[in-house]
Amino acid sequence: MTTPPPGLRERKKRATREALREAALRLAVERGPDHVRVDDIAEAAGVSPRTYNNYFASREQAIVSAVTADREARVAEAVAARGARTPLARAVTEAVVEQYTDTGGREREVLRLVTARGALREAFLDSSDAIAPPLTAVIAARPGVDGTATARVLAASVAAAVRIALEEWLRAPAGEGRAGGLVVPSGSLPDRLREALEPLAPALDAAERGGGRA
Repeated sequence: MTTPPPGLRERKKRATREALREAALRLAVERGPDHVRVDDIAEAAGVSPRTYNNYFASREQAIVSAVTADREARVAEAVAARGARTPLARAVTEAVVEQYTDTGGREREVLRLVTARGALREAFLDSSDAIAPPLTAVIAARPGVDGTATARVLAASVAAAVRIALEEWLRAPAGEGRAGGLVVPSGSLPDRLREALEPLAPALDAAERGGGRA
């Protein structure tokens, strides 16, 4: 079944969200995140602070969203695109690694901000939670998977594994608090993602064989 195109209201909402996250990132790069207020972002995007609050809970969330936006949907789409012939565990791992290792200029710009500020790091880590809902739908649609509850558990586990991999990658040096201080990414992010997801492989593949009944 073909998904109908979004209506005018939905397109306007998407455009507003896009304008806010673009303004947030631009101002953060120009001024530094600590010198950007919600009011500044709203003004730059041409909306009211009240409208801003309908889309983002903090300036950090908006800044991080400039690179994480729609990533959860892209992960789910990448899993679905691999088809039923690709084992579920492999499809999930490949999709996550693919979508989390983009080396585009914008990604590098935000990473520089994230590694230097604790609040941005937390917002970046929190963004991994958004993987679960769209991934649930994709897992539930796989042949052999029995039950939405099973798909929810597996998708939530994948999101948790991704967060752990990111935490390990952005681990603060010994003696430094998580709330501040420069963090240097440690090791290979693709390797950390694969290591974190590896323990889930048996459960993902068993569910696809009908072994994960809910």
